[in-house]
Amino acid sequence: MKKISLLIAILALSFSCLAQTATKPVYDAALAKKLGADKYGMKKYVMAFLKEGPTQIKDSVASARLQKAHLQNIMKLAAEGKLIVAGPFLDDQPIRGIFIFNVESVEEAKKLTETDPAIKAGELVMELHPWYGSAALMEVVRIHHTIEGKSVVD
Repeated sequence: MKKISLLIAILALSFSCLAQTATKPVYDAALAKKLGADKYGMKKYVMAFLKEGPTQIKDSVASARLQKAHLQNIMKLAAEGKLIVAGPFLDDQPIRGIFIFNVESVEEAKKLTETDPAIKAGELVMELHPWYGSAALMEVVRIHHTIEGKSVVD
């Protein structure tokens, strides 16, 4: 009897797991179009690797001022819908962080990087690459604002 009960429990659990994994989310054509998704749910972006530049500011006040201006530029580009992901790496390496730009070409991304005060100061340089990723990334900024308790520039 115990073996039959155990077998029934295993079968029930197996069918439950199969039902959960077999359920595919419903395709939302309107959302796909809004996000610029292709038939695979993907789109083109430009990824930037922010690297340590030739100029390193030693004055802590000037460095903090430049960092604040850099973050304000990030927020401006995000508000314009041009920058959808940005963040620093947490190790002390020459590659300092990444940007993912919502643009079609490296040339467009280069123009945007030239607005960054840290680039202008030579503290950072950008290495740009065309990149193909999920169109769902277009929702990152909107979602981020719903979970952001404090702004990085406050």
